[in-house]
Amino acid sequence: MLQRLFMVGIFAVVGALLASVPLSAQTLDKIKQRGILVVGTKADYKPFGFRDPSGNIVGFEPDLAKDVADRLGVKLQLEPVVSANRMQFLQQGKIDLMLATMNVTEERKKTVGIVEPSYYASGVNVLVNRKVALKSWDQLKEQKVCGIQGAFYNKYVAEKYGADPKWAAFEMPLETILTEPWGAAVRLEERDGPWGQFVAKTIADWHRTGKLIETEKKWNISPSAFLRKAREQTP
Repeated sequence: MLQRLFMVGIFAVVGALLASVPLSAQTLDKIKQRGILVVGTKADYKPFGFRDPSGNIVGFEPDLAKDVADRLGVKLQLEPVVSANRMQFLQQGKIDLMLATMNVTEERKKTVGIVEPSYYASGVNVLVNRKVALKSWDQLKEQKVCGIQGAFYNKYVAEKYGADPKWAAFEMPLETILTEPWGAAVRLEERDGPWGQFVAKTIADWHRTGKLIETEKKWNISPSAFLRKAREQTP
């Protein structure tokens, strides 16, 4: 009886030790063992992630996801996500990595493991008829401009430049403002572990080698000042 209790005690200790091993320490091994990396990307946001005529998900972020898979020596499986479910998919373990046009916010950092450095950034700009010959944001004062209802930047643009939400747009000649970085994300508990560190080093290498700028050109995206600056600052 004493021996049985002793053995049960050993199993209990082993079980507790296994349970205490961070998930982050197991993620890379799991990906390599199954030979597949599952990445959540947009499938409805051209050119960052969209479906081609064959139904395949392609674009700026799918290309980055493929590079991560290639570095790991595994196959890539793309899982379409939208803003409403992308973080939940990470939390539920449906995806290993998220590359889905997600702006970095302090609130989101509490929910998922947003990896640094950021790999891209979006901002606010305006489309105008070429005949307007717009050269500066100050020229928007007293002009009528179409805005997306509910967008966070509407109040800022209206207060600073006197813009009114009416359509009058054809090109974007101005410098982008209110730049917000995009973050790749892993599960929150994985951010500082081996998997999160691997993703962070990969993104830093993308900046260092100019891969992000090359991928931007491939998809005919206007040159990003964020990427140019990030490459200059990455040792």
